Amino acid sequence: MTADLATRSTVPAKPDEPPLRPTAQRLGPRGIFSQVLLTLVLLLFLLPFIWMLSNSVKPGDEVFSSGLLGSEVRLGNYGEALAYLPFGRFMLNGLFVSISGTIVVCVTSVLAAYAFSRLRFRGRGAIFMVYLATLMVPHEVTVVPLFILMQQLGWVNSYAALIFPWAFSAFGTFLLRQFFLSIPQELEEAAVIDGASKLRILVQVIVPIARPAIAVLAVFTFINYWNSYLWPLIIINSQEKATIPLGLSYFLSQNGNEWHLLMAGCAIAMAPTVLMVVLLQKHLIRGIAISGIGGR
Repeated sequence: MTADLATRSTVPAKPDEPPLRPTAQRLGPRGIFSQVLLTLVLLLFLLPFIWMLSNSVKPGDEVFSSGLLGSEVRLGNYGEALAYLPFGRFMLNGLFVSISGTIVVCVTSVLAAYAFSRLRFRGRGAIFMVYLATLMVPHEVTVVPLFILMQQLGWVNSYAALIFPWAFSAFGTFLLRQFFLSIPQELEEAAVIDGASKLRILVQVIVPIARPAIAVLAVFTFINYWNSYLWPLIIINSQEKATIPLGLSYFLSQNGNEWHLLMAGCAIAMAPTVLMVVLLQKHLIRGIAISGIGGR
């Protein structure tokens, strides 16, 4: 009897109600100020996009009206923008150039970063500093010599002229080099003991670990190719090979400026980059946090 009572007294009674969850901490004055400030900054950055989307569904004569919405919502502006010019061709050209350029830049950056981070050769540090110094040279300075080189190669008005002049990225090399330096060398030493070559170590050991950093480089490179305007304007002289930024300029002509169609075309042109960022969001956050641009 006493043993039964002792057992009952030691067994805790199961509560009928679920355990209380910890309440969220209340924001202090500094927290409220930070939230308000971040919201204002967000709205400031979103304002041009809101204006673009608003004008993309307005009638043509109401684009510069003060109101956010026009007298009617014309979703047909998007279809009219696609039919007004060979916009589908511009999209395909932009996708081909951007994807091809991104692949080339990622490959060259991985190879160069591995050489500067793992291979030992005379003058490695000096060569790397000279390589980084090219980041201080504006692209506008190199346009004339690049155009002369394209003429000598016979690449004027070609896809090769849009892709290969920017195939070697000092930014990508620096970004991946910083990441490669954080990878333990014991992994490579173990692979060397197993008889792996330098190329096999790079492909099967380094690259799989560096996927987040490569994803960051891929997104930045894709956006740079996709938004490039000055170089395609100089090197391309036909609509058949025009990319998106160059194609959008065709909405502004001597016959009149189709602002509502231009805004609709800009909204369509944003879709691939936004989709790419959304799909690679997890890799982007991790890559920025652990790579050189995350404060390392």
